[in-house]
Amino acid sequence: MTEDAPEGVRLQKVLAQAGVASRRAAEIMIAEGRVEVNGKPVTEQGMRVDPERDHIRVDGSRIPSARRHVYLAFNKPKGVVSTMEDPEGRPTLTEYLPRNTPRLFHVGRLDFETTGLLLMTNDGDLTQRLSHPSYEVPKTYLAEVDGVMDNHALKRLEKGVTLDDGFVKADRVKLVSRHPTTERTLVQVTLHSGANRVVRRMLDSVGFPVRKLSRIAFGPIRLGTLPVGETRELTREELGKLLDAASM
Repeated sequence: MTEDAPEGVRLQKVLAQAGVASRRAAEIMIAEGRVEVNGKPVTEQGMRVDPERDHIRVDGSRIPSARRHVYLAFNKPKGVVSTMEDPEGRPTLTEYLPRNTPRLFHVGRLDFETTGLLLMTNDGDLTQRLSHPSYEVPKTYLAEVDGVMDNHALKRLEKGVTLDDGFVKADRVKLVSRHPTTERTLVQVTLHSGANRVVRRMLDSVGFPVRKLSRIAFGPIRLGTLPVGETRELTREELGKLLDAASM
């Protein structure tokens, strides 16, 4: 969209509505060449953009438009099913949402025993992108396993293993710690696959059954210090990176 187009919103207004800066400060950023629209620097004032379609960056960071949707990170406890309602009466995600939260989609799943990061939103387009195999973003898990894992097992995970439903390999495997006394190992596994219980099955296939498993990152979003059972809104920076990861 060009700056002389009658439709659209002035760029400095979009930046202000997104919480980047006041309109005056946004004008200064534009004049300094710090703002890009669809990959091209903008230095002239008054350009009109479509905040829902145009990709806007300040100092290289993606700036989402003013929010029309809810974007939450949730630290799922053990013993909670990754659904909004359960016919068997088990604890669900709905029970942990703030009051008056609109109906949300959960992005991906964690099995009943697994804890950690789930993303929830009412942005259907983003949910579909993040859930589609073509756009699968890497997910990182921290696993405590039985046994003292050797380097051979770590390399097997990176080279790939064949499970009942096909071949799968980790993007990265990082040894966190070995505990010979208790015969336990902590290992971090990053992979793109969203197959059911895939991390548990991979580790079991190399001889190290999982005792505890937690997802600590979903693409650019990290669990951090979010307490178990709590939610938080994604920051503007996190949302921008997530939109980039989903190629939106």
